[in-house]
Amino acid sequence: MASAAQPSLVASLRVQRRVLGALLIRELLTRYGRHNIGFLWLFVEPMVFTLGVTALWTATKSVHGSDLPIVAFALTGYSSVLLWRNMPGRCIGALEANLSLMYHRNIKALDVYIARLMIEFSGATISFFTLALFFIMIGWLEPPEDFLKVVGGWLLIAWFGAALAVALGALSHEYEIIDKLWHPASYLIFPLSGSAFLVAALPPFAQEIVLYIPMVHGVELVRDGFFGSKARAIYDLSYVIPCSLVLSVVALMVARWVEGRVVPQ
Repeated sequence: MASAAQPSLVASLRVQRRVLGALLIRELLTRYGRHNIGFLWLFVEPMVFTLGVTALWTATKSVHGSDLPIVAFALTGYSSVLLWRNMPGRCIGALEANLSLMYHRNIKALDVYIARLMIEFSGATISFFTLALFFIMIGWLEPPEDFLKVVGGWLLIAWFGAALAVALGALSHEYEIIDKLWHPASYLIFPLSGSAFLVAALPPFAQEIVLYIPMVHGVELVRDGFFGSKARAIYDLSYVIPCSLVLSVVALMVARWVEGRVVPQ
């Protein structure tokens, strides 16, 4: 029985790989086309946004509650925002734009979301690490003190953002109000997400409030990896990991429920 099941599993994984590969190519061509620099906008666009915010914060000498260089602070903060905020933005309405593909029995609603999440994660990640390497080379940023913490924090932010994106994306297919609410909500959450402040610089009562926001823990972990000995980071993995796990389960359940209600067009 085991030997008979194994080829079926391998075949399924191959089909899944082909489906995701085809969806990725379709999404890249649809979004960026073949003209200009094409799919390079995948990471050039977030780089431009991050550089713009970094320049603005530097020009205005923004206060961020620490002695860290403003360039380093802006890079770690705003790159994290692009990661968790863009994922839901791309998944909301994604199924509606791909209803014609639902005729193919091998394409599921979750495949559409995964393809878009992979694109957003890749773009934000390439942008973040490319800019970090560039700033390190020109002396504006010191190398991370603990690279594994940087990676761990980045993956935590991506995990939470992906789970949130699938949940909101699936719900948006049934409830149009999700699209209307997410955009103002993302702007309201942005100043509370830890991108523009260190938790340790806040009063104790404010620390208790912002630490209920899961993204804050990921940002603090990234900064702990970069500036561990220069700034005190406050985060709780025993809180953010269960939150992300529960949200992931909810997201998968909602995606499965919505898939049963999809009417291909």
